[in-house]
Amino acid sequence: MPIEYRIDHERRIVLAKGRGVFTDQDAFGYQREVWTRPDVAGYHELIDMSEITSIPLPAAGRVRDLAHLSAGMDGPATPGTKFAIYAPTDETYGLGRMYQTYRELQDGSSKEVGVFRTFDEALAFLGVKRSNSDPG
Repeated sequence: MPIEYRIDHERRIVLAKGRGVFTDQDAFGYQREVWTRPDVAGYHELIDMSEITSIPLPAAGRVRDLAHLSAGMDGPATPGTKFAIYAPTDETYGLGRMYQTYRELQDGSSKEVGVFRTFDEALAFLGVKRSNSDPG
């Protein structure tokens, strides 16, 4: 799976990074693997899309399905949590915004989603301070 992630328990955030060819199967796999873990309930999330080389064109319905799955996994421990997408390219930014829109339309969605062109903007949205292990 070209999505690597680490959990920063001190900052209460899941930091994920996509690499190479990014498919909808990767996104669904990541969502199910990470957000079924009870130890990350209530954590913020940041996905770094800066090293994505290509995205096979997904159907809009798959983006909607991912937003639906994600919102359904929010649960009662997530009000006030945020999900930042660092998407520096037009392709990743456009898909991020599509996901954001679908996510906001889902009943039960409690995470606020933001899509950003810089990593620092994404961190600021989350209210999380930069760490030495962060990119850039």
